[in-house]
Amino acid sequence: MIKSTIDKILTEELTEIWALLSNEEKRQIIDNFTIHKYKKNKIVYAEGDEPEFLWALIEGKVKKFKDGVGGRVQILRLINPGQYFGYRAHFAGERYVSSAATLEESVLGTIPMTLVDEMITKNNRLAMFFIHELSHNLGNSDTKIVNLTQKHIRARLAEALLVLRDNYGYEEDDNMTLKIYMAREDLANLSNMTTSNAIRTLSNFGSEKIIVVDGRKIKILNEPLLRKISKFG
Repeated sequence: MIKSTIDKILTEELTEIWALLSNEEKRQIIDNFTIHKYKKNKIVYAEGDEPEFLWALIEGKVKKFKDGVGGRVQILRLINPGQYFGYRAHFAGERYVSSAATLEESVLGTIPMTLVDEMITKNNRLAMFFIHELSHNLGNSDTKIVNLTQKHIRARLAEALLVLRDNYGYEEDDNMTLKIYMAREDLANLSNMTTSNAIRTLSNFGSEKIIVVDGRKIKILNEPLLRKISKFG
């Protein structure tokens, strides 16, 4: 029963790597794949931990973050279902330099990195997959550094809202409400600003009829204007 569930997850939800494997490699993955269930706001791995596993998000939402100066937290990346993470530190031969935690109740899977190492030495397509993913993430990080250090507060928050929209989409019932209910502190940490600045800027966007805020629910009324603010401030 467990193996049939794992096989279904791998073939239907984690297809990117699955499609690159031989039948023997698929059997090895199934035999070594472990499913984990996490409640909301639980640490998946912490900065300084040994990177023993390739992590895969099956259901839910995960954030990668780093503790900064004076206890300030910076959200580095949001993980979507079907994405893999937690492997960069292993390939670099170092411990984790950031942490990962759930934003809501989530289901994750792990594959031992020792098995991944074994497979990529024999499977060029799998090796290229990781090279592509690492290169793509590095490019996104370069862009984010510039945006977070040079953009005005309004532009940074607008961009953060658009990141949530592009990652998670809208609720189907109105096609305007973000399909993620993020705490103000997390939104601030994604935007590289204080929580008070995030709250004030959200209020300003509300007054300008760009968004509607209802608790943790955010409805985007004018996405084109939000994108313009993100680009030009």
